[in-house]
Parts: sequence; C-alpha cells; structure tokens
Amino acid sequence: MKIYMSILLLAVVLLWTNPVIGKVYLTKDDALKQAFPEAIETERLTVFLNDDDVKKIQELSKAKVNSKIFTYYMAKGKDGVIGYAVFESHIVRTKPEVFMAVINHKGEIDYIEILAFYEPEEYLPPKRWLNLFKGRRLDDRLRVRSGISAISGASITSEGITRAIRNILAIFELNILKKEAK
Repeated sequence: MKIYMSILLLAVVLLWTNPVIGKVYLTKDDALKQAFPEAIETERLTVFLNDDDVKKIQELSKAKVNSKIFTYYMAKGKDGVIGYAVFESHIVRTKPEVFMAVINHKGEIDYIEILAFYEPEEYLPPKRWLNLFKGRRLDDRLRVRSGISAISGASITSEGITRAIRNILAIFELNILKKEAK
C-alpha cells in the first residue's frame, strides 16, 4: 500500500510541475468555413508526387519534401475556384504545430492560421508575423531573415512554417496551378 501511495504522490508531483501544454484553436472544418464562407463546395484533393516531382519541388523551394503525398482543399463558388487550403503539421521543438495556409487562384498566400499548437505559448507565432506571408509567392526573399522577419525566442517555429510554406507554394506552382491552367 505504501508503494502505491508513493507512486501516486510522484505522479501528482510530476503532473503538477510539468503541466500538459497544448491548445487546439480551430478544427479543420471550422477553419475551412472561416477561409471560404461563400464556398458552394470544398473538395479534398490529393497529388501523388513521383521522384522527379520531388526533385523539382526541392530545387524550387530549397527545402526538403517530407512526403510524396500532398493533400489540399479546393473551394468553389458560383463563379469557379475561390481558393485553396493546405493543412500542414510539423514538430516545433518536441511537440506538433498545425496550421492552415490559404492560397488564392494566383498562387499567393491569402493568410495563415494556426489551428493547434502544443508547445508553450511563448513559441507561438504572433498574428502580425503570420501576416508577413500575405500576398507572397515563392521567391528567394521568402526566407527567415530575408523577406520574412525572425521571431525572437521562436526561431524554430518561424523556420518550420517558412520552410513548409516554401514547399506548399512550390507544389502549387509546379503541380496544381500549371495543370489547372491547361
């Protein structure tokens, strides 16, 4: 009985001193409704990248592609395509961050929304930093400490989001927008 009480006390102390951190701000469905309130239809689409695609994307984005499967959402209104949304997840330090990138029909970022963040909030990128991506296309200045400011105390977060956005825009440029223009 003494051993069980000791284990219980240890568990309480550990949980008390190391609180569970993390917050979900928006669900995927709520985020899509927020991004495209006028959409008649939002279609989930998947692109399967081959080795040649991955090589071209990595050359263009100058960032590693982590998966050959790319899923995105295309929102349509009464006059056609309104825009696109991509959900991206990556590890910040030791825990995940999930964000949605909304892309217009010209291949520019409309906005980025953090949907879930499991690191301490001091590593969460502020909204004004996320707004630096608005209207941006893939170019050499779409980098931290170039065209995108670094976040003091959250450099891993800023690097991770910027790298993911570079990959997303490269995939859109090479594999989605070109094919839809045909």
